[in-house]
Amino acid sequence: MMESVVRNAGHRTERIPSPRGPEKPGARLRTVLRERLPGPRVLAWSLTALFFGLYSTVAILRNGRMLNAGFDLGIFEQAIAAYARGQAPIVELKGPGFNLLGDHFHPILVLVAPFYRLFPSGVTLLVVQSALLALACWPVTRWAHRAVGPVAALVVGCGVGASWGIVSAAAKDFHEIAFAVPLLAFSAVALGQRRWWAGALWAAPLLLVKEDLGLTLAAVGAYIAWQGWRERRAGGDGADPGLTSRLRLGVSVVLLGVVGTAVEILVLLPAMNPDGGFAYWGQIPGDEASPSGNVLGLALGIFWPPMKWLLLLMLAAPVAFVGVRSLLLLLCLPTLGWRFVAGNEHYWTPGFHYSAILMPVLFAGFVDVLSRRKDLLPGVRRRRALGFSAAFTAVTAAVYPLHDLVLPSAWRTPERVVIAREILDRIPDGDTVASSNRLAPMLTSRTTVSLVCYGTGPDPAAPTGLPADPPRWVVSDSADPTVKVPCPRERTEHMLRLYREHGYVQVTERDGITLLRRP
Repeated sequence: MMESVVRNAGHRTERIPSPRGPEKPGARLRTVLRERLPGPRVLAWSLTALFFGLYSTVAILRNGRMLNAGFDLGIFEQAIAAYARGQAPIVELKGPGFNLLGDHFHPILVLVAPFYRLFPSGVTLLVVQSALLALACWPVTRWAHRAVGPVAALVVGCGVGASWGIVSAAAKDFHEIAFAVPLLAFSAVALGQRRWWAGALWAAPLLLVKEDLGLTLAAVGAYIAWQGWRERRAGGDGADPGLTSRLRLGVSVVLLGVVGTAVEILVLLPAMNPDGGFAYWGQIPGDEASPSGNVLGLALGIFWPPMKWLLLLMLAAPVAFVGVRSLLLLLCLPTLGWRFVAGNEHYWTPGFHYSAILMPVLFAGFVDVLSRRKDLLPGVRRRRALGFSAAFTAVTAAVYPLHDLVLPSAWRTPERVVIAREILDRIPDGDTVASSNRLAPMLTSRTTVSLVCYGTGPDPAAPTGLPADPPRWVVSDSADPTVKVPCPRERTEHMLRLYREHGYVQVTERDGITLLRRP
């Protein structure tokens, strides 16, 4: 703060202003924050609790406005409900008798089963997901506080919590990658602090979260091995003997990740998939009859269309573009690699839940650069980087779903949702229902739900007749916005005609929501 020199001249006391002049408002704010902000543990837990509350509120409000769907909230609720009963995760929303472990490999979901058994509702899954995502704030904020200071910790902690990738995941449905977000946060921080075993152990459970995350585990091992090799090379003959064990640790983790992913994709998933294969090979574009054409197509398509460049921009901007200078971002490469190679345009857009696991790694890299590369970021540039990061966080927080908290409409239940609930209340608990996608999660906790467009045939999603075990109830929403996947409108209309032809009677129809009952 501005200082002054006091000089006694006879009977007068003069105050001579400091030669630095008046203090700038920004400097005064930083001083106040440094003096008022709590210590690393308290600040980290405070931000974690804050974002847990924000995520939970937004998720519950959106669920109450019928913005979730059978794909994916209903799917995961059926799987976790089966785990809670001590059964295999059979998910009728994916198809008759479909074992969800044949779709993606995520046995870690069994950890949610005790909570669901106590509170059997899709809201339970949303709250658990909010807690997992918010937990990522804790290690990164704590490290930033100790390594850079309280102001940086506040910026970084809020940056992680309000990051567009995590907020997108918290606001919509439930996904298994919620477990990967805190695991990668703790792992990246441990690696940044040179705690190699801790970094490896925090990343090891990624094998149980999703099959592709074994490659991220391998990236953790590669980072450990690379750092060990660099230090050995820099130390020459006088290198630390412990570097050999670090290299072995890194190589072992790489092998564990690669072999684990291979076993899951080539053995475990096909063994439990009804079609006997890995369901997502078809996401890789190219002509299967021409391997060279495949390779060339993949090479040319990695950075095309331009939406992929927008995604990279949206990833670099939250960390003021300097965080990408950290080698910790090696952990992001496997996820970005499969997303850019895949032909599904949803993987390229800066939305959905696919970027959530990248956010804690990006901000851990930001802290790594701020704390270790003072030559790269001297005082003024460091403050500018933190200011840019804070400004970007504020702008995206206003664009992404956290803005629901200040919208009056988000706190009101639309009339159409009230009508939907009244219609669905006519379906007794424990019954079987074929439902449209958006109505399905409103029934999952108390009925056995399948999709209205499913029927009999080689492919249930392309039906030739009624299901082998027809449901007692059929409910369809003509205004369901998910008209392409999983239920194209024409297939839904086809199945409704079949149900009526086989004697199903209409119980009610209001506001485009039709309820049929088997006689």
